Amino acid sequence: MTWLFSVIAVSIVVSLFRGGRLSNISEIHARGWWLLFLGFGMQITANFVPGDNRELAVWLLLLSYLPLLVVVVVNQRMPGMWISGIGVLMNFTVIALNNGMPVLPQAIELAGGNAAMALDAKHVLLDGSSHLPFLADIIPLPRSVISLGDVLLAVGIGVFVEDQLHQPLRLFRHRVQGLPGSAGDPRGEA
Repeated sequence: MTWLFSVIAVSIVVSLFRGGRLSNISEIHARGWWLLFLGFGMQITANFVPGDNRELAVWLLLLSYLPLLVVVVVNQRMPGMWISGIGVLMNFTVIALNNGMPVLPQAIELAGGNAAMALDAKHVLLDGSSHLPFLADIIPLPRSVISLGDVLLAVGIGVFVEDQLHQPLRLFRHRVQGLPGSAGDPRGEA
């Protein structure tokens, strides 16, 4: 999960170098954004499920994608959302077909981890019987292994954040509505 926060931080820095405004962070408006906390919270909770209760961890993981998909659907017209949605669907599919996220043992070693990383409740070892192995956790990062779905999720979030920081300055903050023509009424009446 720390890689996701790194993506957001890099997106903010890139946007600022390209002329974005940090003040626009307070103006980001995504419907159902609170569902992100629910979905990611369920994924974090799945990390703490004991290894002997694997079925609960996998169900938590699968159910965590539902609120994430809802956020994507209700904000589908915003830049980057459909890319994130594809990533979420990729992860959901591979986990559902394999009863856990397959992870490549060699990628774990390259990431500096050990076999215990693959033996937690939500992961399974990638082997010849794994379905859709190209969607598994096969990309090593320092202390983490991610999937192609994770990459697309990160790219989508990065595009969204970068776009939101480049929005033009809003004259009326917090979506305050004025009466049409009230500013130009010579009599001072609204």
